[in-house]
Amino acid sequence: MNAFTGTGQLIRLVLRRDRVLLPLWVGFICLVPMVFVGAFTGAYPTAEARQVYYETSVHTRAFTVAYGALNGSGLGELVAWRSGFVTVMVALIALLTVIRHTRTEEEAGRRELVGATAVARHANLAATLVVTCGASLVLGVVSALALVGQDLPAAGSFALGLGFATAGCVFAAIGAVTAQLTTGAGGARAIGISVLGGALILRGIGDIAAQRGDGPAWVSWLTPLGWAEALRPFSGERWWVLALAAAAVTALGALAVALSARRDLGSGMFQARLGPAGAGPRLRGPLALAWRLHRGPLISRTVGLALVGLVIGAMSASLGTLMDNSGAAAREVLARLGGPGTLVDQFLVPMMTMLGLVSACFAIQATLLLRNEERDGRAEPLLATPVSRLRWAGSHVAFTLLGPALGVVAFGAAAGLAHGLNTGDVARELPRLLTAALVQLPVVWVFTGLAFALYGLLPRLVAGAFAVAMVSMLFGWIGGELQLDRWFIDLSVFEHVPKLPGADLTATPLVVMTVGAAALVAVGLAGFGRRDLPTP
Repeated sequence: MNAFTGTGQLIRLVLRRDRVLLPLWVGFICLVPMVFVGAFTGAYPTAEARQVYYETSVHTRAFTVAYGALNGSGLGELVAWRSGFVTVMVALIALLTVIRHTRTEEEAGRRELVGATAVARHANLAATLVVTCGASLVLGVVSALALVGQDLPAAGSFALGLGFATAGCVFAAIGAVTAQLTTGAGGARAIGISVLGGALILRGIGDIAAQRGDGPAWVSWLTPLGWAEALRPFSGERWWVLALAAAAVTALGALAVALSARRDLGSGMFQARLGPAGAGPRLRGPLALAWRLHRGPLISRTVGLALVGLVIGAMSASLGTLMDNSGAAAREVLARLGGPGTLVDQFLVPMMTMLGLVSACFAIQATLLLRNEERDGRAEPLLATPVSRLRWAGSHVAFTLLGPALGVVAFGAAAGLAHGLNTGDVARELPRLLTAALVQLPVVWVFTGLAFALYGLLPRLVAGAFAVAMVSMLFGWIGGELQLDRWFIDLSVFEHVPKLPGADLTATPLVVMTVGAAALVAVGLAGFGRRDLPTP
């Protein structure tokens, strides 16, 4: 039996398990570039209008970091540019899919059961990579055909689609490597997402340097996101970049196999620290246990948001000056996204919205801990004691609701302090930016409530709350930037948050969202109390 015996059977197993999720995420992402085509055609129907939009956007550094370099004013070039964020989504989904089918399966003990059959050691890893890379390629081809069907050039359409596939395949291989490093899926996800975040930052640095004509433009070549962009869809395609991506996938796949061969089943290259043999006196109730489980991610996220807040606050004044020199059209776009107030306020509003999205994702991830505890069989023995279901679940809900609040406060306080020191008016800026951060909490709680409602009623779909949050954010930014109909923009929950620090504070939407979040949590608690454990 060779090292990959049984790969075919496990490919069928992975496809069977993901028979719903794979078509959903492939189909949804294929629709996004088509939406961009319709949005640009409707909002900027002429070449002159698209040229004005190009001249506005190419000098907006925030857009360059988010979407990548803008290479021209043609319809295809604009669609490819706005699809830069889609590339990040494909990379994230591929990364998480590989970790879920490798490290999570091993952590839950299912890989050991499968390995007891006529299945070789590396068959599961190979099957997962084949399915994930195959899905990425299908996504790329279908996206390309959809764009060709909308009368865009075939070469550019396939370059854009293959750019999606490139990001998916490379980050699938990165996920395979990170799955070998830690003993838990959470640690593997943290490392992988950190690599993705670093790739996004490097791409932004390189693209801005290239636009300015000085600085380290070459750093964008250090990231797979930069390779997808380097294909240059609709603006002189460079097909040889695909060979670079193929070589990276091969090398990373070989590294993952080598690391897997060097470690024991259930362990990682980085060994987990052993805890005490007996529980301490403070670990006596479900709330204390929930704190023990949540404290590591909670502390690291809070510190991370505080550091990001310091950076945003320190650079906001200089970015405001830069945007003041970018022309009236760029300022108009910024006003649509950031509402009233100064240019600095209008820059800070999208940053606060991103804070809301990131905090919502953190809250959803904290809710997933409940699902993991139940799925891995640790909840049932605990609930066999006098601890009730409501008490156990409620102890975790407390951290999913209050944990994001700590991060939001840390971000707002750090940003306000740094901006206040920059302007010489800490007494004014600290409360303004802290309030602007705090108004994001109700929308964070809405997605927390949604995740908990799914956990109580349809626990297998809890991770779908991530997709809902990202789509909601996408509707708001696309609609505001492209001046789409108000009903489309209002589909985003984030659009109903007051645009502080520049706008007036209105309490009504915040109260409505808070009440809605409480109702969703109540629905989740009721559903959890009525269903069986473990879930089928």
